[in-house]
Amino acid sequence: MIIAEQVREAIGRGDFAPGAQLHEAQLAQQLGVSRGPLREGLQRLTQEGLLLAIRNRGLFVVQLTPDNVRDMYLAREAVERCAVSVVVDRAPVAAADALEPVLAQMRRAAEQGDAREIGECDIRFHAALVAQSGSERLVRLHSTQVVEARICIHSLGSTSEDEMHRVHEHRAIADAIRAGDGDLAVELLRRHMADAVEELLVIAPTPDGAAGASG
Repeated sequence: MIIAEQVREAIGRGDFAPGAQLHEAQLAQQLGVSRGPLREGLQRLTQEGLLLAIRNRGLFVVQLTPDNVRDMYLAREAVERCAVSVVVDRAPVAAADALEPVLAQMRRAAEQGDAREIGECDIRFHAALVAQSGSERLVRLHSTQVVEARICIHSLGSTSEDEMHRVHEHRAIADAIRAGDGDLAVELLRRHMADAVEELLVIAPTPDGAAGASG
């Protein structure tokens, strides 16, 4: 659905911040569509979990609350662990080769201090990894998580040290896959996502509106 895709991309770009309310009339005017098709598109995004419908208040972009962050990464890890197991069993070297262009882009972005591009490379790396599984359903599941992943990744602060650390983390995952070491690749993936969750929990708002704390 084109309308759903347009709003999904806008959320991923940060046009609508986490927790922001979407106003149907304004959005319909911006997109040049009628309210009926717009509602259908927004309902689809609500079913995907990107939007939250609050009775008598309206629709809001999902917030990075501690519970949401944990649940987002729980789902991502489940899909990607499965993908790693498949690629290691089938064609680990070919899968690792497919990750090399993204790793090269990520390193260049880190050297240039381009935090946003590193975030985009991070997303492309994981999408490429899942694509190498050859499973249409895994790819479809992962594609619905990409916008949430983009919200999370671009919410993280970054320093030059952090940026290079992310390059090394992804390099280690790719190297483990190339070596056919599925157990190591899964463990590195788990640690990578656990680190992201820990950082996000520090900035995630708690029910009282304050920033949360890890642990």
